[in-house]
Amino acid sequence: MLIEVILFSFLAGITVFLGGLTSYYFEKTVHDKQLKQKTIHFLIAFGTGVMLSAVCFVLIPKGMENLSILTSIFIFLFGGVSFYYLDIFIQKNKANIPQVLAMLLDFIPESIALGSLFVYDHSLGILLAFFIAMQNFPEAFNSYLELRKTLFSKTKSLIVLFLLSFVGVIFSVLGFYVLNENLEITSSLMLFAGGGILYLIFQDIAPSLRLKNSRFIAVGVNIGFVIGMLGKAIS
Repeated sequence: MLIEVILFSFLAGITVFLGGLTSYYFEKTVHDKQLKQKTIHFLIAFGTGVMLSAVCFVLIPKGMENLSILTSIFIFLFGGVSFYYLDIFIQKNKANIPQVLAMLLDFIPESIALGSLFVYDHSLGILLAFFIAMQNFPEAFNSYLELRKTLFSKTKSLIVLFLLSFVGVIFSVLGFYVLNENLEITSSLMLFAGGGILYLIFQDIAPSLRLKNSRFIAVGVNIGFVIGMLGKAIS
């Protein structure tokens, strides 16, 4: 069981590095400014759709199964409020790396939940790993570009993202050992992450998707959500 947790959390996390690597080649080979803008916005929209599907199909419904409705609502709202204050902190430190920090905000609690889920529901654990992998890729793509803007070299930017790829493994193993006998805490983490992700989507991500003379960008959200639907149907 532990080997599976490590394997699937690694597969979910390695897309952080793969997203950064793709962004590296994109930055290197694509010189059309308008095409760059459209591609970045579309990938962000796609990632948003995947995040929404993770909230709708896994984090909220499965989190509510083991908690009362009042407890579920409280934890869900607590997640949103917590991310609100973390967002304020990030905005006050704009010289740093808000996109990378935002990626970690949802990656860490999801990874802890992933590790503990394998004990209770193997197929659901695999589905959550799939969702994490799909949302990490576009977030990492944008994070690489952000790191480059903060004067990180190309090599250093890729090294940072490569190291962050293993964050999921560390926290998944932690979840597997610490939470494997406490389904209530696992459910709480999923609801907390769901509330936080919804806050991030509608506060920070959705407003930035709009691109002048390019309505098709928003379709990326639908495509990302369809990926989630397919994952749910297969699991």
